[in-house]
Amino acid sequence: MEKVVFILGPTGVGKSDMAISLAKEFNGEIISADSVQIFKGFNIGSAKVTEKEMKNVPHHLIDICNANDYFTVSDFVNKTREKISDIAAREKLPIIVGGTGLYITALLDGYNFGGTEKHELFRENVRKEIEEMGHLSVWNKLNLLAPNIAEKIEPNNTNRLIRGLEIATFGGGQEKQATEYDYLIFSLNLERQMLYSRINSRVDTMLEKGLIQEVQSLLKSGAEKNCQPMKAIGYKEVVEFLDGNMDKETLAQLIKQHSRNYAKRQLTYLRGLGREHKITSIDVSNNAFTIIKEKVKEWL
Repeated sequence: MEKVVFILGPTGVGKSDMAISLAKEFNGEIISADSVQIFKGFNIGSAKVTEKEMKNVPHHLIDICNANDYFTVSDFVNKTREKISDIAAREKLPIIVGGTGLYITALLDGYNFGGTEKHELFRENVRKEIEEMGHLSVWNKLNLLAPNIAEKIEPNNTNRLIRGLEIATFGGGQEKQATEYDYLIFSLNLERQMLYSRINSRVDTMLEKGLIQEVQSLLKSGAEKNCQPMKAIGYKEVVEFLDGNMDKETLAQLIKQHSRNYAKRQLTYLRGLGREHKITSIDVSNNAFTIIKEKVKEWL
């Protein structure tokens, strides 16, 4: 079985830096599991790593789509499987890093897209998420993955919402197979208030670096306001700002609030994932790299 390391965690916790450090240590290559970084030009709002920050570590599934392209979970799984095989064949270590939960779940659970059986566990997990986070939160997730499906569904229609997310995720049908990888999963975490403070500072930095100007440039170059990546946190708020629906102070506060809420949802997802897969939780404020390095060395 091909060996794969997963570096997961909430937004702003430091996943990219950790993955790059591990790749330098273990001759690895990084596969991004971020639903926005796959799109060209969406750099600042997605905290996309720059060429300098990559430190000569190869990165995959970044900048592979144009703004108005449609990229599904099945696209991610199929492309990631190809990359894992290619990286492993060159005797390097595949390291998957990102925070898009549906991508990770679909890959870990070995989905075979194109099947006809309904995925009852998936449906049950979505139902629980609706109960915990509310209909609108799940509808927003669907709207990010497949706006063409979301626009036809009322947010409070539970059954249609679950089915819509299933179709957006699996293309209408799938079969769950045995996991095909020998993997280690690390979930990076940080004390909640420290994480929220880091997220707030990160949003301020994004705005200082020119997030508003980035969105203006994307729209000017032909990106549609309702394209898939423009629905992501940071971008959708700037579009509203440019439409005159809020001032800059409100813009900053909304992006911070939505980012903190997203981090909370990611942590909920990771707790659920931990019930099905063995995950090692690591506090990034406590010598995290050394701990992970030793665990990976032992596993290898």
